[in-house]
Amino acid sequence: MRVHIGGDHAAYEMQRGLVEWLVEQGHEVVDHGPAQYDEHDNYPVYVLRAAEGVAADPGSLGIVLGGSGNGEQMAANKVKGIRAALCYSTELAQLAREHNDAQIISLGGRFHTQEQAQAMVKVFLETPYAGVARHQRRLDMVTAYENSGELPAED
Repeated sequence: MRVHIGGDHAAYEMQRGLVEWLVEQGHEVVDHGPAQYDEHDNYPVYVLRAAEGVAADPGSLGIVLGGSGNGEQMAANKVKGIRAALCYSTELAQLAREHNDAQIISLGGRFHTQEQAQAMVKVFLETPYAGVARHQRRLDMVTAYENSGELPAED
């Protein structure tokens, strides 16, 4: 699988570890940076590039990382068509894919070990979207709002 990844200084070491691990697992990694540690870098540069990469690359998935993962998830979700999920457990990673068809997982480098991050990413990459009608209906509502700005009607 092709995996786009981008982060910032607060998760730089975790990102480097994930890139190496993903390659070892046989994934094709597109690393959107940063290429070196810079405590003054700005996550939107790298996160938005990764999210745009996923949006333009059907079938790929992505990982964005920062200190908490919050800002990174918010930035990635600004890219049209992207659903990024902040995950703090393997269960959340599974649900993000299974129920929400998320294409990007957001992780907080200050809150997880490398092993925990790998476990969440593994589950995220291996879990397919369930395609259950109620989940698809909700995703369609969000997509319609994203495209038109119209609020969905109540059921």
